[in-house]
Amino acid sequence: MSSVSLHLNFDAQTENAFNFYKSVFGTEFEGQGIMRMSDAPLAPDAPLMSEEDKKLVMHVCLPILNGFKLMGTDAPQSMGFDCLHGNALYINLETDTRQETDQLFAKLSAGGKVSTPMQDQFWGAYYGSLTDKFGVNWMFNCHGK
Repeated sequence: MSSVSLHLNFDAQTENAFNFYKSVFGTEFEGQGIMRMSDAPLAPDAPLMSEEDKKLVMHVCLPILNGFKLMGTDAPQSMGFDCLHGNALYINLETDTRQETDQLFAKLSAGGKVSTPMQDQFWGAYYGSLTDKFGVNWMFNCHGK
């Protein structure tokens, strides 16, 4: 079956971020769990990785709501990445109840920054938005009770 997932890159914070998301959503990592950079076979001409880089996350996948999955990778400067978090992307959660919405909002906002507190909106949704402690933007749209 076809599906869509969201892939997040972090500068050496993927394991911390995904353990946090795992605690928020109460789900388990898929497949082999957290795969490390050291798990990947090296091409003969590939540069040697530092011991620290070998411990970084190569891949992790976490189902969050209704089959939607978050995937992640460490993208550190030591490997030539320039990982920038911005305001161009939000993960939108459309929850079934206000209680579920409030619980997820409280957990994801811990250590982060609330942009819009949860409130009724003119378009008929119970809505709020935040940036979590890892710099990921989330919005909530609940049309249930």
